[in-house]
Amino acid sequence: MDTPQITAPPCAPSPVPGDPTPSSGVVHVNFRHAAGFTVIGNHLTQHRGLSLAAIGLAAHIQSLPAGARIGIKRLAERFPESETRIAAALRELEAHGYLHRSRERLPDGRIVTRTVSYNQPSANASTAAAAQPRTRRSKPATPLPTPQPPRETAPERRPTPAPTPQPQALPLPAPVLVPAAAARTTPPPPLPQPQELTPELQRAATALLADLRRHAPQLVLSEHDIRTLAPGVATWLEHDAHPDTIRHALTADLPNPLKHPAKFLRHRITARLPPPLPNTEELSPPHRNTAVVPLQNCDRCNRAFRSRHPGHCRDCRDCRSDLHTAA
Repeated sequence: MDTPQITAPPCAPSPVPGDPTPSSGVVHVNFRHAAGFTVIGNHLTQHRGLSLAAIGLAAHIQSLPAGARIGIKRLAERFPESETRIAAALRELEAHGYLHRSRERLPDGRIVTRTVSYNQPSANASTAAAAQPRTRRSKPATPLPTPQPPRETAPERRPTPAPTPQPQALPLPAPVLVPAAAARTTPPPPLPQPQELTPELQRAATALLADLRRHAPQLVLSEHDIRTLAPGVATWLEHDAHPDTIRHALTADLPNPLKHPAKFLRHRITARLPPPLPNTEELSPPHRNTAVVPLQNCDRCNRAFRSRHPGHCRDCRDCRSDLHTAA
């Protein structure tokens, strides 16, 4: 019990001069990566103007292969941050030049967002020149004494220094230019036309179109639009469609916002045109020439039964046959 413990040092050892391990702060234990790594500059990981979420998101984007989708909803499914936080981080990266987003139209008419990621957005002429190492200027040589016999020497040619290659910025992908005519491959269907546009049909169709703004304020039409769409509404009236039915079909479930009321009504008048009502004769069942057997009263039990001739019913006939058999 009285033996002193001499295994523990009396105090912590003092740092040895030149020791790479610091006495406080972070200690790095680095191993060389052989595969599956991404080179990221300190200008991003130690950026003073970016948030921690933006720095981490930029590192994740730079580690993805070309063609990977990095939409806000896809990133929100991958990370616990909300869509609002991810959208704010993307805006930070775009403001500092690490990201560039543009909307382009594909040949099939779809509009997509093209994203370009820059691992070093400050690689321009000015920063590249500042990043180059400074070359030491050579000291002027001591002039040699001029020899007594003057000699004609050829002028000394100094070697032209090779131009330093300047880092070039990554070129932006060329935008896909789609002509306006390629957005619609087929022309719109023609507006329905009635068989006979009478003045009554013209007047009723014009009044119905002009009255639509009372039921839907978005459907404000000009006089030219009303005259253009009136034959289509007249076709509905010619097919025995009720004005309330037409008004409901044209004003129900309107998109918000409605940019082109005339084009929208033209589409609905054409796409929702009902067929003409069939005739009442077509709805009635066909008549069959079937003879109706009259009712007769049985001569024995006075029960009613159907037969062309008077006599006995079936039960009475069966009863009489049983009596004859028993006799």
